[in-house]
Amino acid sequence: MKRRGQAVTFSFALMFLLAVVLAGCGSNNNSGNNTSSTKAPAAANAGTTTEAAATTEPAAKKPTVAFVYIGPPGDGGYTYQHDQGRQYMEKELGIKADTVENVPESADAERIITELAQSHDIVFTTSFGYMDYTLNVANKFPNVKFMHASGYKTAANMGTYFGKNYQGSYLAGIAAGKMTKKNHLGYVGAFPISEVIYNLNAFTLGAQSVNPDIKVDVVWTNTWYDPATERQAAISLLDKGADVLLAYQDSPATLQAAAERGAFAGGNDSDMGKYAPDSYLTNPVWNWGPYYVKAVQSVMDGTWKNEQYSGDLADGMIDIAPFGSKVPDDVKKLVEDAKAKIISGELDVFTGPITDNQGKVQVQEGQKLTLEEVLSMNWLAKGIEGTIPK
Repeated sequence: MKRRGQAVTFSFALMFLLAVVLAGCGSNNNSGNNTSSTKAPAAANAGTTTEAAATTEPAAKKPTVAFVYIGPPGDGGYTYQHDQGRQYMEKELGIKADTVENVPESADAERIITELAQSHDIVFTTSFGYMDYTLNVANKFPNVKFMHASGYKTAANMGTYFGKNYQGSYLAGIAAGKMTKKNHLGYVGAFPISEVIYNLNAFTLGAQSVNPDIKVDVVWTNTWYDPATERQAAISLLDKGADVLLAYQDSPATLQAAAERGAFAGGNDSDMGKYAPDSYLTNPVWNWGPYYVKAVQSVMDGTWKNEQYSGDLADGMIDIAPFGSKVPDDVKKLVEDAKAKIISGELDVFTGPITDNQGKVQVQEGQKLTLEEVLSMNWLAKGIEGTIPK
């Protein structure tokens, strides 16, 4: 899920063909932006036919690309990072994409995706709540390629993409576990869905790996981008005694609220250090650009597949942001060492034994959760104060 209102911006280009017939000439001269060429009669091009064929071959057509965003690129977080990825793709491939921002996860999304499919070759829909709407449109436009972020449904012309951002959450948890003075952390969660739950659990497990006495309070906001609501949730956690916060939200509001209280915090999705450098911890970040280049290039090459792509720390889709100015070197080293172990495969975030906060063993000792099990997670790890709302 990811949601919000709607503001459509499209750019349309008009193509004109000018044909001028000159007396005494036996060939056509074409100008304009069209990608096709008109062949002159063979008799009129006697002696030059081979050369003309070699020099008038049309350039390979670049696909038209569109992105559907849950929020505004100015959110400083999730949509901002997708938009940075779009710009990277445009620069690398010389393609100008269209964007539609603030699209709610409702029937409006299906209408907008349908409109885009009528004039684009590739459509990226960047939020979980667009999944069924994207699938519906994909079934109606078999010649258009659709890529949906964070979902699990596919079609012959629809793939999915996301990443193991819980690896970054685990690393942020290590930093939080070392920086707290009260052994009391707070987490501002968006919606109580698996995507947020497994990141909350990873954050908690990371903190407990360096500080087993950690407890984590969680507040659910039921919104992805609402700075006022996020801020209030952060304040409630600080009022409960938490002295380090992390937020799975799209704005830096949690960090800003913590800074006002002299607490440490991190956000999500992008480097949010600029909003409160002295109170900043770190947080998971996305690097979408290389994937967008890969996906669009595969369409251009004719090698596109309806895969379910999952990036990670190893391939660079996932990372953590630079540390805040007050994070000491020994904490940075602990995090960097753990990062290296995750990349090498020596450390897996969800390796047992792991017990939930109801006392049930969810992962046996020595076992590792599969990616499918992680993506369907519906329990909270031991040490988390709170429940999963129904």
